[in-house]
Amino acid sequence: MSLRSYSFLRGIYKLYGRKFSMAVNIKNEQENQISSFRTIENNPVNHNTDYIARLYTIPTDIQQQLFHYGGLPRTFMKQITTFQECSILIRQPAIEIMSYLNQADYTRPVNKYILYGIYGTGKSITLSHILHYAFMQNYVLIHVPWAPHWFKDMKEVATSILSPGCMDLPVDAGLWLKHFKIQNSKLFSQLDLKTSKDYTWNQREMTSQGIPILDLIDFGINRIKYACGVVDALIRELKLASIAGKCKTMVVIDGFNAFTSNHTRIYDDNKMMILPKQVSLARPFFDITEDDWCNGAVVLTVDERATKERRESYLPRYLLGKEGFEHLDPFIPILVDNYNVTEFDSIIEYYKDRKWIRNITPDGQRELELITNKNPAVLMDHCKFL
Repeated sequence: MSLRSYSFLRGIYKLYGRKFSMAVNIKNEQENQISSFRTIENNPVNHNTDYIARLYTIPTDIQQQLFHYGGLPRTFMKQITTFQECSILIRQPAIEIMSYLNQADYTRPVNKYILYGIYGTGKSITLSHILHYAFMQNYVLIHVPWAPHWFKDMKEVATSILSPGCMDLPVDAGLWLKHFKIQNSKLFSQLDLKTSKDYTWNQREMTSQGIPILDLIDFGINRIKYACGVVDALIRELKLASIAGKCKTMVVIDGFNAFTSNHTRIYDDNKMMILPKQVSLARPFFDITEDDWCNGAVVLTVDERATKERRESYLPRYLLGKEGFEHLDPFIPILVDNYNVTEFDSIIEYYKDRKWIRNITPDGQRELELITNKNPAVLMDHCKFL
């Protein structure tokens, strides 16, 4: 090779080598920028303290399966539609509960965990993160997306046939059975769960012992009149199956203190207001939150908005009342607080990435931090105008 050819090739190598090096550096910078507020680890089973303050994305198929009938706040659902993805911030309370779940002895009575905090701190979003974790760990999910709906916005009220002295919410019970079926459909195709006894609904209709649990659920969906009775039977069967070691069960209820409230919008035939414990649909969820079973866990939230009464404290003892507190005791309380600085910055970077906020200056970001006090709900509300 001549000296001229060698010099020419060397020049090309330097030119393209420099361009390649620049491209690699740009890519690394982009990855570092993304990793500052995102993670590509979308399986919550693998989340630990190293992932705190980063956002992960729930795959669309899992999101639709878990939250088809609710479970995410309405404002957050609008954001999901706008952003075309369901991204959740990984926070300390969720990581803490998941670490407890990994270490628990499932041969002992179920542990109970209660998320609490002021309005808008993200208790429901944290609960959805834990729900996703339980789904990936093959728990049977007993999930109530927002308990107060049953006592304030019920679809229909009827005198109970199967539970004398109680009132039925047949349409709400049917919707919940659909919700349960969608969430657990894949798992139930693998589990061989069958009824442990006969259930008689009327003189002509009964559910025999030994039939698949899914058939019991389908009966409740198709015969709305008996949906509340089917919910009761289903939860009793799952409790027995968990004790027998046939499955692991996760109870997830948002706004549990609605079950212990002294006010509802439900009235009996004599126009007298009835309490939640007199609602047949609520009674099975009182039963499943007892600690007389094993091979499962109970994760609840208490919220100031879950009851009609004026609330002056967000602490579990105050919101649950004496009877509700004693019903759940012992439990592990876990505070969900406002964002810290790192979480706040991650959310702002995410909003910038989604073009939700644009051209915000450092001073503007600081002002946003001050006027929202880093409260997740207030921040979301303020950013929708930017």
